Amino acid sequence: MASLRVALVQHASGLEPDANRALLDALAPSGADLVVFPEAFARDFGEAGSDVSGYAEPPDGPFAREVERVAGDRGATLLAGMFEAGDDPDRPFNTLVLRGAAHASYRKIHLYDSFGYRESDRLSAGDPVPVVVDLGGFGVGLMTCYDLRFPELARGLVDAGAEVLVVPAAWVAGPHKVDHWRTLVRARAIENTCYVVAVGQPGPRYTGHSMVVDPLGEVVVEAGDGPDVLTAGLEHTLLERARTTNPSLANRRL
Repeated sequence: MASLRVALVQHASGLEPDANRALLDALAPSGADLVVFPEAFARDFGEAGSDVSGYAEPPDGPFAREVERVAGDRGATLLAGMFEAGDDPDRPFNTLVLRGAAHASYRKIHLYDSFGYRESDRLSAGDPVPVVVDLGGFGVGLMTCYDLRFPELARGLVDAGAEVLVVPAAWVAGPHKVDHWRTLVRARAIENTCYVVAVGQPGPRYTGHSMVVDPLGEVVVEAGDGPDVLTAGLEHTLLERARTTNPSLANRRL
């Protein structure tokens, strides 16, 4: 049965795009099927409310091309976040680019207008369309950071065939934030009987705690708040066993 080896790269992005592109090659490990970097890895958000439009790139621009090159070099699929130029030149998309054995882009749907932030002032929201790809015999669905707080998106991805939810993030540090992150990652796994692979930027600005949770809610691996690279194996047999033990998806009435 299918298995998928994932690597979670918990590392901070800086304000210089050239340096961040170089980190893709420097940090991506060998031996993984899927390597996940955090949200906004092409260039950090900067100070809260900063204009990031000058750092927006097309989905085949320098950052995405380097993601694809490193994926090919490692024989893997890479996922990382960037700002993507769109119709509104002042408000780009917050986009994930997936390159390698699978190819997709996902524009963040839920912008972080919460906890005193106004991401929508500087970024445009993507259309609410689930993005799911087949990778190594698993359906892999894409979400970004604040999307984690919206269970209907996770369920929509699972209804579209996702068996693994991958969540790159830059989860801002603060009171309750690590607890919210850990609780929500486990909840999305338990309620959807799926794997969740959640990768954040590290402290002190962000919370870190990248983690993999299995379809029964067990934490497979978890980082602290500092830079780290984690690996984990996802097993399709465990997913099937979980959905037999807890057939909540089949038992739905709404």
